[in-house]
Amino acid sequence: MGFVRNPKDVISGLLFIALAVLFAWQSRELTIGTAMRMGPGYFPLLLSGLLGLFGLIVLVNGLRTPGEAPSGIVWRALILLTLSTLLFGFAMKPLGFLPALGASVFLSTLASRKFHLMTALIITAVMCVFCWAVFILGLGLPLPLLGPWLGGY
Repeated sequence: MGFVRNPKDVISGLLFIALAVLFAWQSRELTIGTAMRMGPGYFPLLLSGLLGLFGLIVLVNGLRTPGEAPSGIVWRALILLTLSTLLFGFAMKPLGFLPALGASVFLSTLASRKFHLMTALIITAVMCVFCWAVFILGLGLPLPLLGPWLGGY
């Protein structure tokens, strides 16, 4: 593999492309629709295409620019990011959209070796406002902001 100059980027690019293919394959049964009348498969297929494109860009970058080889698995990040995703999924119904999102984003910031409490709080607040604006205001999704455990719905 003498033509691979940055193994980390090549592996990451291949992983992104593989995930894009998997997600696109999973959405194949869904109706795509049009840009004006999106079906349930439109957005997943669009995101799969974007993920595949980013994967291709990262892969080509790994073939062109020098870099370092993978040094191992960062278990702390892997475990905390997985727990963060699970937390969001399980906390969404009882806590509601914003508390579940906030807890999930904050937990994911703990995965960084450069964790700072103030930075984590700012990132959490910005993500909550951004997701509220996109999903609630922009897309009009009927997500409860607060769940029954916090007096919502």
